[in-house]
Amino acid sequence: MPDCRSLLFAVFLSLFLAAAPAVHAGQTTRATAAYAHAPASGVYYEIFVRSFYDSNGDGIGDLNGITEKMGYLKSLGVSGIWLTPINPSPSYHGYDVTNYFAVNPQFGTIDDLRHLVRTAHADGIKVLMDLVINHTSNRNPWFIKAQNPNSPYHDWYVWAGKHANLKRENPWGDHAWRKAPDGQHYLGVFTSQMPDLNYDNPAVRREMIKVGQFWLKQGVDGFRLDAAKHIYINFKSDDDNPHAIAKNVAWWKQFHAAMKKVDPKVFLVGEVSAEQEIQLAPYYAALTSVFNFPLADSLIGSAASERSADLGARLQRAHRRFDRAAHGTATDTPFLSNHDQDRVIDQLDGNREHMRMAAAMLLTLPGDPFVYYGEEIGMRGSKPDPDIREPMRWDRSADAPGETRWETDHVNTSADVSVAAERDRPDSLLNFYRTLIHWRRQLPALRDGSIAPYPADRGPISAYVRADAAQRLLVVHNLSGKPQQVKLLAGPFTHVIRHTRKGVQLDGHLLSLPPYSTAIVQ
Repeated sequence: MPDCRSLLFAVFLSLFLAAAPAVHAGQTTRATAAYAHAPASGVYYEIFVRSFYDSNGDGIGDLNGITEKMGYLKSLGVSGIWLTPINPSPSYHGYDVTNYFAVNPQFGTIDDLRHLVRTAHADGIKVLMDLVINHTSNRNPWFIKAQNPNSPYHDWYVWAGKHANLKRENPWGDHAWRKAPDGQHYLGVFTSQMPDLNYDNPAVRREMIKVGQFWLKQGVDGFRLDAAKHIYINFKSDDDNPHAIAKNVAWWKQFHAAMKKVDPKVFLVGEVSAEQEIQLAPYYAALTSVFNFPLADSLIGSAASERSADLGARLQRAHRRFDRAAHGTATDTPFLSNHDQDRVIDQLDGNREHMRMAAAMLLTLPGDPFVYYGEEIGMRGSKPDPDIREPMRWDRSADAPGETRWETDHVNTSADVSVAAERDRPDSLLNFYRTLIHWRRQLPALRDGSIAPYPADRGPISAYVRADAAQRLLVVHNLSGKPQQVKLLAGPFTHVIRHTRKGVQLDGHLLSLPPYSTAIVQ
């Protein structure tokens, strides 16, 4: 029989952590009620629906399962969720849609979605849907009809003419043209199961505007726009083609304007793969935000090498470009990984200290950071794709109620990598994420402020200034496994208000940081 005092303490600690972030020595704690009324963190959480939580025992994650776990999402501190595709689809991943106006029966019904949205909104959490409209499934009734050249749906897709070069490559060097059963060739930039829609056809544009407006009317707050750059960038030769980019942006402007008629505050974040931030800038003229792929690579590289990525100067330049394109203030979308990439911990060769520092940088940057489900507990996974989309580990046992079983765990088999194992440990990765996310709720400049470089940024020290009209903060990370001392400039930064490890000290202008630690100085 367990010791009663230990059992009571564990129950108390579990209830406390479910309501508030983990804190460390020297940090200010707040009552649970204060958190409920605090501003949103601006952090979004990507959910691969099939893998998240199973509410009906069929082994497949579903919408009601996400609703059941809204308390967890609230305790984590996120202010929005992104649902990977929930439309009917013949694939497990859903990125080939057969019906844009329905919910995949494996995930539930439209009523279940409405219930999820209502519950999320009651907790101050927004809901984004994945919208996959660059292409459809080859089993979509539109495409089946389109294979008849006399069908009005034929021109909804892109077909090769008599003189087309059928060997033209897609942006990744693979085939772009695919052969239909009757010998015709259609454009399928991603796979033969995903025929591209023809956005030069006004009927296609009208239909996709209708699709977006339909889901906004169900209550969702916006969309993650899959393959946003590939509406017109179909071939390798199109990459960085100003004409193709301009056509992409023009379409998304039209789409955005139409969505605003239903919800003036609609949130549209585009998937635009790029190697440099300058390649993302044009899309800010049309969308709310764009995923910052170059920054993700930089953050992980910086954590792995234990060397500064000069984030203050880099992002200050990038945000100025974004603002100019948006003709106002743009919102960056930093992230570390998603459902198409090896998980962060695998990219960092299993080094959990490096994982913490990557998270610390991500969650102290401007914009709306996105966190991939399971990232906060250190789930593993590298390609092939199913291995980076494994079931979320809630319990120490993969057979516990609610655990999804559509895919057998290959890499996430340790009982220690689970919410149950980490939620009651103040020093766990889960509570580290909670702490950082809740900092964004507590400190307005950390959430909404600008970013600027700071002279101490060099070598193992990453340092930058976050500031808004009322608050000015210095963020300092020691990315290395050795203690570091940082000499601060004489000026406004005089006391440490947040830190991730014991031993952070500010003596005059000398800031001492233990290994792998972060300090916020005001």
